[in-house]
Parts: sequence; structure tokens; C-alpha cells
Amino acid sequence: MLLSNAELTIRLVLSLVLGGIIGLERETTNKPAGFRTHILVCMGSAVIMLTSIFIFSQFQGKTNVDPTRIPAQVVSGIGFLGAGTIIREGASVKGLTTAASLWAVSAIGLAIGAGFYYGATLATFMMLLTLMTFNKLDQLILKKRFLQMLFVVIDDSPGQLGKIGSCLGEMNISIRNIKMESLDENRLMITLMIPKINRLEFEEIKQKLQEIGGVYEVNTEFD
Repeated sequence: MLLSNAELTIRLVLSLVLGGIIGLERETTNKPAGFRTHILVCMGSAVIMLTSIFIFSQFQGKTNVDPTRIPAQVVSGIGFLGAGTIIREGASVKGLTTAASLWAVSAIGLAIGAGFYYGATLATFMMLLTLMTFNKLDQLILKKRFLQMLFVVIDDSPGQLGKIGSCLGEMNISIRNIKMESLDENRLMITLMIPKINRLEFEEIKQKLQEIGGVYEVNTEFD
């Protein structure tokens, strides 16, 4: 039985909406694959499933047609797109979560194309919960176990941040994240996320940073 145009429209619009919801979360966190990419993956998967259903309806009883054969290729084929979001930086690898979200969104698209609305909608919001809530939990655990905050009060003038980055780089200390806050018209508080250090290492870092002109204060927190 062929699907009506109204049903086809509902399925494609729903794939746009649900794929866009996941993509919006990725977009707001500046990930390699964002809003449009997730929409296209989800909608493309839905179209593939709908095409497979159409072919099955057209040739049912005339020849042997397996409606799952074409959609099955989406699961393996999406790996090429996901690989493009994975970035290797030294010993660390980034983009695995975004690659996984693309793979999961393709599954949502297939579910919508097959008319499995409840499963697709529930999966979307469970994915969104995982990406938003568990991300904060993951960052909290990561910071507590592996990273440490370094607070530096600097003069609000061009080039200061670059000097600090160069100084830390010379000590083989990588900056994982950075936040800036204005204290007054002339001073900034920058918060640097760096790998865990002990008190002796901190004293060395503090001494080196305070040798830079325009660095007023260097602090950190220890457990």
C-alpha cells in the first residue's frame, strides 16, 4: 500500500524537526557537524526508508524485494560522514560524540521513514538529554580528575593572552579551555583549564607568569 502525500509530508517534516533538535545542541557547542548537517542526515535517512517502502509496495508479489536492504546501507555508510567530524590533536581525539550523534540521527530518520513515530521522538529527546545533561556531568568528572583551573589577573592590553599562552607552551603545559572576565576598565581575570599540577609545579608556573609585564596575580585551587 502506497503512502499518501500527507503521510509522506508528515514524515519528512518530522525528520527535519527531530534532526534539527539534535543538530541545534551540537551547533550551540561549536561542534564540527551542526544544525544543517544533522537535519540533512535525518531527512536523507527518512527519504531512503520511504524509497525502500515505495519500492517494496510497487514490486510486492512480482519479485523478491527486501525492504531492509537499502536502509541497511545507511548504517554503514554514515560512518564516512562521522569520520569527518573526528579530529586528532596530539594524544587526544575529539568529535567522537558528534560522529555518534550523526549515526544515531540516521537511525531516527530511518525510524521516521518507517512510520515509527513514538520510537523516533522518544529517541530524540533521550539523545538530547544525554548530550546536554551528561555533557555537564562528564565535564565535571573530567575537571575533577584530570584538569585544574589557573586564575590569572592581567592588564587589559593587546598581546597579553598570547604571551601567557607562549609561556605555558614553553613549559609544555597545554590550555584545554579559557574564559575571560572583566574586573574593571584596565584588568581582566582569565581562567585557564590546564592538566593537573602539584604545588611545586604551580610555584614554577606562577614565577614564570609573573615575569611577564602586566600579570598582576596568579592563583589556583588544590584538593
